[in-house]
Amino acid sequence: MKRDVNIPGSESTPVDGGRRALLKAGGSLVIGFTWITGSKALAFAKPTPQPGDAALARADGNPAFAPNAFIRIGSDGSIRLVMPQVEMGQGSYTGQATLLAEELGVDLDQVKLEHAPPSDDLYGLEIQGGEITGGSNTIRACWELLRQAGAVARTMLVAAAAKRWNVPVEQCRVERGVIHHDASHRSLGFGAVAADAARQPVPTAPVLLSAKTYRLIGKSLQRIDTPAKTDGSATFGIDVHVPGMKVAAVALSPVVGGKVAHVDDRAARSVRGVVDIVVLEDAVAVTAGDYWTAQKAVAALKVRWDNGANAQISSPQIVAELAEVSRTGHAIVGKETGAGTKPGSKQIAAMYQSAMLAHATMEPLNTVVSVRKDGCEIWVGTQVPTLVVAAAARLTGLAPEKITVHNQYIGGGFGRRLETDSVQQAIAIAQRVNYPVKLVWSREQDIARDFFRPPYHDHLVATVDAKGHPVTWAHRVTGDSVLSRFAPNDMPKDGLDPDTIDGAVEPPYAIPALKVEWCRHDLPKSVKIGWWRGVGAAHNLFPVESFIDELAHAAGQDPVAYRRALLSDNPRARAVLDLAATKFGWERPLEKIDGLRLGRGVALGTSMGTLICAVVEVGVTAQGDVRLRRAVVVADCGQVVNPNTVEAQLQGGLVFGLSAALWGDATVRDGRIEQSNFHDYRVLRLNETPTIEGYMVPSTASPTGIGEPPTAIAPPALANAVFAATGVRVRRLPIAHATLAVAASASKQVVI
Repeated sequence: MKRDVNIPGSESTPVDGGRRALLKAGGSLVIGFTWITGSKALAFAKPTPQPGDAALARADGNPAFAPNAFIRIGSDGSIRLVMPQVEMGQGSYTGQATLLAEELGVDLDQVKLEHAPPSDDLYGLEIQGGEITGGSNTIRACWELLRQAGAVARTMLVAAAAKRWNVPVEQCRVERGVIHHDASHRSLGFGAVAADAARQPVPTAPVLLSAKTYRLIGKSLQRIDTPAKTDGSATFGIDVHVPGMKVAAVALSPVVGGKVAHVDDRAARSVRGVVDIVVLEDAVAVTAGDYWTAQKAVAALKVRWDNGANAQISSPQIVAELAEVSRTGHAIVGKETGAGTKPGSKQIAAMYQSAMLAHATMEPLNTVVSVRKDGCEIWVGTQVPTLVVAAAARLTGLAPEKITVHNQYIGGGFGRRLETDSVQQAIAIAQRVNYPVKLVWSREQDIARDFFRPPYHDHLVATVDAKGHPVTWAHRVTGDSVLSRFAPNDMPKDGLDPDTIDGAVEPPYAIPALKVEWCRHDLPKSVKIGWWRGVGAAHNLFPVESFIDELAHAAGQDPVAYRRALLSDNPRARAVLDLAATKFGWERPLEKIDGLRLGRGVALGTSMGTLICAVVEVGVTAQGDVRLRRAVVVADCGQVVNPNTVEAQLQGGLVFGLSAALWGDATVRDGRIEQSNFHDYRVLRLNETPTIEGYMVPSTASPTGIGEPPTAIAPPALANAVFAATGVRVRRLPIAHATLAVAASASKQVVI
């Protein structure tokens, strides 16, 4: 379905691209991810008016009341809320709107939501280091900010009404956008006092509502975007259609770094409907009136490629080099405690391997671009709108304020849309033609040109006491650094990428002596790397929780009881473990099913500040097929804003992690990614998905992240369940089903 969007004035109003969009350091575009590095930009979003607000309000039609960058109230009573974090399926718009609406005194059915324009000053979050959506930071970063923004607006509106009535503000209350003075039975809607409210003093320390009075926070609310996504009216990037637009399909170099050597486009030009053929350094684009015509012409192109030196790279070489660096490489210590502790009497060691992973979002990458002499307009679903502005300014030579970005709903991000590569390609094509261009990558191109989660090797060694409990614990992580590629100037001076050891340096258990270190090994340039859902913990919780399970087995103890014994000084983590075990019914014996070896596994850890525990039950066939039967996942993520959203994230995140553990493996052969679509880069299908129960530990603490922790905890819970069912210890992901079938027939414990 096409949806027309007028270039001069679409639903997303053109605005200033922002002064801080372009950060230059050594010629590289960088931005500070404070949730990893602690670096800071010069200014961030605030709940009160900022220098850029006036210009933004003018560009937004001069609403009667715009007390900050997030709230727009018209004289007609209309209420628009501007979302600093983009919606990509995680329910963030509903969560952000809930925080604003709670303090503003309105309900969700009274508001209209809008995507924030690109501006680090007005919409950048300090914990993110800019206007960035990622790291499961939406609610925890906006918890104070957006409630304060709503409180600022409410305070000014009530003050305006009280002044008109000549009554104390304490005698006024707000309900559904109406200010009431019960003693005199008078009331005024927000629209009636909007202009007066704009002239009220701005409170610098607005009083927030008591948690006891919450009407919205903590309640299971319907997502605001559900109706539009149900009836098809929601506009994703791939839906955008602008007047005069042509669609571009591309032939991409099969090897990253390869170049076009020669093009024979005669057959392609003969395809009816082809408009232009544009040759770039590493791609050939065809534009037409529709995607399928352009794709048909691309298939008719005869391109000879210069693949370059990267064509020599293959996965076996990458794996072998990782293993060698793990044994002999220089390590940077990330954390060391308990130095001088006397080791336990028995030593246990294990090596784990994690494969390279693709994002494989449901919506392939796409961008609509219109380049003119006096400006550039972009329609795209992106996690980094200010980086899009920066890239466009660099490529076009235009000032950032001449770049307009209309952000759209995103059909899955998972970290992939932190990159601007497809946007840059769309701009390069649009610069060669005189009409707007919509670039769409095929699913195969989307996977082949992904920024992959790097593969890792993990070597763990523990000594245990007479009870089998760890006395010393050493964990060496070997792998590449995403941070050094994405934001090299944000790398700490000691050279340690904190992401590589996230989830390993703070285990919930009592371990007297702990040492975690990282060996850096850069992958070949033909393999682009990026952040993947769950980031560091999504890799590290697999070796850590698998190894804890190995220690429990070596001690001859139940995995849950073993973990409980190590949590005596961590009651919060123990509460999460106990709730998961209780809800699953850990003590109950498993039923017997012919043809299936049944087992259940448990894993506990911390990701994005959230304590997360999963219990997974599997049945394994004689052929090595792993059938997921049931899962329970429990989170302590602080104050829950919307239980419906948290439950959905617990379920969806677990499915994402289980899929990766079962099949996720992006492999390279002759410089080319071998996988191309969902037939060979598998995800769980509906009939393969287990029953998933999600639970939240009640808490009044500040919210923590929830979108990624379930993904991080799924692989170790699954691997431990496979061991319980078969006696096969999985030390490499994804799970090798054929090997599992052979190994499971052995008479004793084996390792794969």
